[in-house]
Amino acid sequence: MRTVVHVLRHGEVYNPGGILYGRISGFRLSENGRDQADIVAKSLADADLTAVLASPLQRAQETAAPVAAQHGLEIVTDDRLIEAGNSFEGQRVSVGDGALRNPRHWWLLRDPFTPSWGEPYQEIAQRMLAVVHRARELAAGHEALCVSHQLPIWTLRRYVSGQHLWHDPRRRQCALASLTSLVFDDGELVQLRYTEPAGRSDPAQTGA
Repeated sequence: MRTVVHVLRHGEVYNPGGILYGRISGFRLSENGRDQADIVAKSLADADLTAVLASPLQRAQETAAPVAAQHGLEIVTDDRLIEAGNSFEGQRVSVGDGALRNPRHWWLLRDPFTPSWGEPYQEIAQRMLAVVHRARELAAGHEALCVSHQLPIWTLRRYVSGQHLWHDPRRRQCALASLTSLVFDDGELVQLRYTEPAGRSDPAQTGA
């Protein structure tokens, strides 16, 4: 029995301050982000979707909405799809800018492998994989959509590909409104696909 679980990154967020907003509530999609969500919905118009799950954060819920409406489905909120925890949340963290220039914060950067500044990669991978299997079970024999965030999706992808979880954030292949699709035969992962229906975006853009 073949089941496909698509993991969708949310669209562009309205973030005029350029901060790392993380899990802060109230960050909505920009106008471009809403357009991106509509583009993804159109790209999935012929998909055999029977379940839509989303992070509780507003930007993920808004990205999921057009797809769910198109297929006549209710959005199932799953907290395990939430953005990764980060000690720099609410601050500007561009290279050479903001919090990273403050020596008081350098201690947080001591261990890039765990990492020391936020939720451990291993914990992110495990919670993301758990919700993917929940989605697989809900949509057994069909397709499911999970809407999440860049770092959790990229961590999941590296985990199921057998790669080490620490990485250079500038090299993430997880554009805004991109789809990372996991194909299962019964419970076995047999294929991993990646598409960018809304086009490319800069993985290093703060708050994207």
